[in-house]
Amino acid sequence: MLIQVNNNFLVSVPDKGGEFIEGIIGSPRFVNPLLAISDADKDIVSLVYSGLLKATPEGALIPDLAERYTISEDGKTYDFVLKENAQFHDGVSVTASDVEFTINKINDAALKSPKRASWGGVIVEKVSEREIRFTLKQPYAPFLENATIGILPKHIWKNATPDEFAFSDYNINPIGSGPYAISGVRKNTAGIPNEYTLKSFSDYALGEPFITKIILRFYSNASDLATALDQGDVENVSGLASDTVQELVKGGKQALDTILPRIFAVFFNQNEASLFTNKEVRQALALSADKEEIVRDVLHGYGTVINGPIPPDATGVTEPIEVSTTPERQVNAKAILEKAGWTMNAGTGIYEKKSAKETATLSFSLATGDAPELRSIAEKLKEDWAAIGVAVNIEIFETGDLNQNIIRPRKYDALLFGEIVGRDHDLYPFWHSSQRNDPGLNIALYVNNTADKLLEEARATSNVEKRNQNYALFEAEIKNDVPAVFLYSPSFLYVVPKKIDNIRIGNLTTTSDRFLTIHEWYIEKNKVWKLFTK
Repeated sequence: MLIQVNNNFLVSVPDKGGEFIEGIIGSPRFVNPLLAISDADKDIVSLVYSGLLKATPEGALIPDLAERYTISEDGKTYDFVLKENAQFHDGVSVTASDVEFTINKINDAALKSPKRASWGGVIVEKVSEREIRFTLKQPYAPFLENATIGILPKHIWKNATPDEFAFSDYNINPIGSGPYAISGVRKNTAGIPNEYTLKSFSDYALGEPFITKIILRFYSNASDLATALDQGDVENVSGLASDTVQELVKGGKQALDTILPRIFAVFFNQNEASLFTNKEVRQALALSADKEEIVRDVLHGYGTVINGPIPPDATGVTEPIEVSTTPERQVNAKAILEKAGWTMNAGTGIYEKKSAKETATLSFSLATGDAPELRSIAEKLKEDWAAIGVAVNIEIFETGDLNQNIIRPRKYDALLFGEIVGRDHDLYPFWHSSQRNDPGLNIALYVNNTADKLLEEARATSNVEKRNQNYALFEAEIKNDVPAVFLYSPSFLYVVPKKIDNIRIGNLTTTSDRFLTIHEWYIEKNKVWKLFTK
């Protein structure tokens, strides 16, 4: 009876202990927030480093190394005060000098940090050992997102020249101030790291993590990672294709999913393919693309259909999509073309349009990456467009080749590609006319003065309602101009063991954001009296 009474007053609470093994595709090279490019690098960076602020799965930004911050009325000055007890893994205190050093390094052109574009023109000033100030040339509402960048320890990096920076051993054995510290690195026969062991950091600014040990193992491709999961070599995995995850779920595995703030679309390059200067062609292609079938059959339901440049939120809520049957769409698409003077060539089945100078044929090339899902989507679009008299030649490129030799010089007719819009939904880099050329991200080479003004106003205002109004008007401009065929926003899929509790992935910007609340995950539990939980 005493035991029963005692149990009535007990509740389960998280306890410290436990470990898990995560499998990751790729090899870490730059475990450094200033240099990280690959997902493998970013995953470790998110565990080892911390910034002034930290994002939450709900999309908010909360203090991490910072105790508090203030923003001037004109939106140009940001003052941060650091927590007094903030420390790096080696026991040295985090100070404003470390923050100043980190941002100055980002802005050093010789370092070639991929983060430099986000910090261009920002003046950083150390006010005191615990106070740091950022001054912007003009208001930029999404600036706070910059404050999530991991802070480097100045005492470790201060003597490294820009040439030496990329070759430092601290890119492999980093020291940060994040929730986990490196306790071991294993390398293969080629000297490439293939396993990291991390231990919880007791002095982490947001509290010591419950899970005391994490092992990260790295694999060259998704097939090897899936095999490792099947054999029990790893427990947590992401980056697997949707059909693979679907089979794992059928086999009893647990998979978490959320919509990523990314949009996949076919972007038209009117400079390279003059047929896209004809609005009716763009309209017909957009109308006849069966987006629902792509999400259903290629993505196996792990995605959300979109019809604009802004991704849906994490719940999958988006504006209603006009649904009609495939035959109806095809008939309407053909009607649009024929009204504009295109006629079907009975011999080829392809639409043509004659002018005084030449006969234009409705054909173009579609470039995309070598990911299996992109290949399948390209083939599906080719079928959809062939049904309305359009000939498409698919060109597949390795990711590096696609970025360097196709996208950067804008050498494509049409491009099937994905854009990471991000947590702040700043569309300026992707659609403002000033961003048409590399390193800008306006891969549709879109030009619209009204749209430019709306994007400029949206990124300058901190008023959320005003910003949303601007974006609504901007979407109307995009819908009217049809610079791209918007297809879907993908789901992030994360296979995890049921032993881990309190995993919240929520709104992710990058796949490494799955670790945003890693310090709150737990495996071990303890029972205590209810009064001790208050």
